[in-house]
Amino acid sequence: MTAPTLRIFIVEDHGDAGESLAVLLRVSGHEVEVAPDGPAALRAAADKPPDVVLLDLSLPDVALLDLFLPGGMDGYEVARRLREQEADKLPLLIAVTGYGRHEDRRRSKEAGIHLHLLKPVDGEALNRLLQRFQAVIAR
Repeated sequence: MTAPTLRIFIVEDHGDAGESLAVLLRVSGHEVEVAPDGPAALRAAADKPPDVVLLDLSLPDVALLDLFLPGGMDGYEVARRLREQEADKLPLLIAVTGYGRHEDRRRSKEAGIHLHLLKPVDGEALNRLLQRFQAVIAR
């Protein structure tokens, strides 16, 4: 019996980075959607709840973005809102970021992010991690 396909959201404001990761995951058989910002990710999650969210933490800062596009949020805020929005079926939240300091990891944990991975992410290691997660949810 094969594990079910995971529904994965990638929240990444750099289009090429998001699409490259999406291609890797689609080749592995997953259903993948890329959102360029927090509000788009929250809307998509409300329509079709994901199993996994790969979240860039360095999305444009809320205060800066609000000058140009009201409603923007950084990755930490996206994680907090996803936890509120998806309380019944919380997705696995994985930070995929260039932020690797102790303070960044602490903030990830406080925002409810389960894992904190540094860019560039090793594709094989990510696939192994997702396979383990699939095995758990398939039970």
